[in-house]
Amino acid sequence: MQDQFFRLGVALAIGLLVGLERGWREREGRAGSRTAGLRTFGLFGLLGGVFAALAEEMGSPLVFAAGFLGMAGLYGVFQLKESSHEENFSVTSVMAGLGVFGLGGLAVSGDTQVAAAGAAALAAILAGREMLHASLRRLNWIELRSALMLAVMTMIILPMLPDRAVDPWGGLNPWEIWFFTVLIATISFAGYIAVRVLGPTRGLLVSALAGSLASSTAVTVALARMAAGAGQVRPLVGAAALAALVSLLRVQVVIALLRPEVLPLVAPPALAAAFVMGGAGLAMLMRQREPLTPESTLRNPFELRTLLVFAAVFALVSTASAALVARFGGASLSVATALSALLDVDVAVLSALRIQTPSLDLPMLGTAILIAIAANAMGRLALAALAGPARFWLPLAGISAAAATAATTAWLALG
Repeated sequence: MQDQFFRLGVALAIGLLVGLERGWREREGRAGSRTAGLRTFGLFGLLGGVFAALAEEMGSPLVFAAGFLGMAGLYGVFQLKESSHEENFSVTSVMAGLGVFGLGGLAVSGDTQVAAAGAAALAAILAGREMLHASLRRLNWIELRSALMLAVMTMIILPMLPDRAVDPWGGLNPWEIWFFTVLIATISFAGYIAVRVLGPTRGLLVSALAGSLASSTAVTVALARMAAGAGQVRPLVGAAALAALVSLLRVQVVIALLRPEVLPLVAPPALAAAFVMGGAGLAMLMRQREPLTPESTLRNPFELRTLLVFAAVFALVSTASAALVARFGGASLSVATALSALLDVDVAVLSALRIQTPSLDLPMLGTAILIAIAANAMGRLALAALAGPARFWLPLAGISAAAATAATTAWLALG
């Protein structure tokens, strides 16, 4: 009994929450001039809970359906008269009322927390009308098309692909390959939005650092495509260098968690390279010759043809790496990690750290990881050259060469 009282109380609270927003928006109207306000929406929620309780008690879902239809019809008639009088064609209040009735029923007969969360989301959507409408007015066709394409890639194509290796060597996983392709598109689109919302300089910095937590290669490809239509590429190069910095630091964290005994062999060269990448990246991002304008960095968030080419290259490299290890065994670790790291250094490092064979000592493992890091840097440059102009990848190549020199010096100092 107490639980039922609580659930009915939640149903009433749901209506009052949504009614608070509806009543506040129409607070200037005289009393009785509106079809529904704070009290009416509270009753909608409570009635939804009552009809759900009756449906459970009588064992007939039709009771709730009858209540829902009756409430919809009655409210719809009054709302139609109000809309005709004010020449207002919005159906938002009607939908909000139906939503409150349904959420009130869910609070009694279903999950109370889900119903409360749904009410909060409904109230937030209603309260955000001005912001949502302003965002829609700023939205252009390129952004809308990119969002729709990304939704199709993620919600339709990705679930249809098999999440298993389909080649004899265990390297060609269609789901993983397409997931990485979707990741590139997502990072590119997120960077595009970040630049529009935060401004060119801050947007590039945030999107590069956040995106490189998942894949510095994907960030570099996205920045290279942006550079193809940008007037200024120096900040884009700086963002790519900072993405490489995050990738180097991420590898050190992975090693420290899985095989900390390997860290002293890898950390000095990697951190030396990270220092060069970070310093050069910040210098190029913060010291552009003239202020960036949104038009100098914004372009089509992603192009499907480029992504498909990238997916094909990734599939080829993954299959070749798996075939090499299967054919020559652990002795080919350095070559295998170099091949797999061309596109994803995390995969290469994790694969190397998992290998436990007597013939593989720590110096060999450390060397293989350093080779993977170097191969990943070369892979990023190669993809940048394919996706972007020379004025983007040539400066990035110069920074990478300086970082490689610093890493080599540190490695030689270790003896």
